[in-house]
Amino acid sequence: MVKKFFQMMREDIASVFERDPAARSVFEILVAYPGLHAVWGHRIAHWLWGRGFKTLARWLSHVMRFLTGIEIHPGATIGRRFFIDHGMGVVIGETAEIGNDVTLYHGVTLGGTSLEKGKRHPTLEDRVVVGAGAKILGAITVGAGSRIGANAVVVKSVPPNSVVVGVPGQVVVRNRPQTTAPDLNHNVLPDTIGTTVAALIERVESLEQRLEEARQQVQPALIGSSDRLERLEAVLRSHVLEHPHLVPGNGKEHHRHGPLPHPDASGVWHAEDFTI
Repeated sequence: MVKKFFQMMREDIASVFERDPAARSVFEILVAYPGLHAVWGHRIAHWLWGRGFKTLARWLSHVMRFLTGIEIHPGATIGRRFFIDHGMGVVIGETAEIGNDVTLYHGVTLGGTSLEKGKRHPTLEDRVVVGAGAKILGAITVGAGSRIGANAVVVKSVPPNSVVVGVPGQVVVRNRPQTTAPDLNHNVLPDTIGTTVAALIERVESLEQRLEEARQQVQPALIGSSDRLERLEAVLRSHVLEHPHLVPGNGKEHHRHGPLPHPDASGVWHAEDFTI
């Protein structure tokens, strides 16, 4: 047990060097990284919790919260090389499960949404990165290799290799696997609603332009002619022949811009519509 604990400590220190360019030495990490102290304290508390010393485990968890500003329930299950950067305000609930190589930033909450005694907190699979201030609530799963944007509120499960932004969280599945680990590109976030609104505005402007063109063609046919209805019909027929994509049900896209960005039936967006 002691040998394994020190081996995990060495892995934790190495993970800090990999994920924080501000880390300069092992000594600095040992004395000035409260996120690491909280994780080490939790590992001891979790060991006590699993052996029935639950009150002692809760007391140790409370002491670590006082020292680090990070609250991790001793019942939570945490994998290897877990890194909490900055850390202040992080809360991890009793039935939370965290995989290997996961990274959390300050203000993150892995919270419950039920008063039931069973599983009520999230599961984070391997290589998940959770941005500052994000809230992941309920017995949901965040798939491996996903990134949760800062201040997102996630209330439904997230497929692997996804990016989540907004309130409530909008899930965008990447169109190619994330090859670098961890994914710390916090500035690269898809604007799902903004992109869709921009596409709608472009489509409305295109339709308005086409209506104006049609009006200009039809208007002369209605002036000074007794057979204006026949001429109007002829003009409209000619316009439809020139623009067959305007006819419903012809198997083609309704306009040249292609379909609007939109989530599928499960509420998941797809990355070909965005830059992530």
